[in-house]
Amino acid sequence: MKIHLYQVIVVGISSVMLYLGIKEFINRETGQTLLKLSVRLAVWGGMGLIAVYPDFTLVIARIMGVVDNFNAVVLMGFLMVFLMLFKLLSAIEKIEQNVSEITRKEALHAAHKRIEELRKEIKDKQKDNETGKLNKNIS
Repeated sequence: MKIHLYQVIVVGISSVMLYLGIKEFINRETGQTLLKLSVRLAVWGGMGLIAVYPDFTLVIARIMGVVDNFNAVVLMGFLMVFLMLFKLLSAIEKIEQNVSEITRKEALHAAHKRIEELRKEIKDKQKDNETGKLNKNIS
């Protein structure tokens, strides 16, 4: 069996993506669910499987009614699309986490500021009450 460059590239990228997905799931990183891991295993495992056994697509092609075997082009296209999708989803999740964190910090800051304002108002009212009592006692 002759090994082509695209096969090495696809298996390499698939292996890295599978490793990262499993590592993120094991480390329980945010946003990593069993469903995401399953999809990643199916997509990248399937890519790697097809790259190693390209004749497997002939069976699928015959079942679907496609006669030509243009595995390399289709496989590389799918690989690029899925790579971009996974990277975009990862970036979107990180942005969502950052926005949530910033929103929480702003809310806490505003709450602390409001608490300090209320404390100052209470102290001012207490001083006014004490001053009023002193004035009554003097009169």
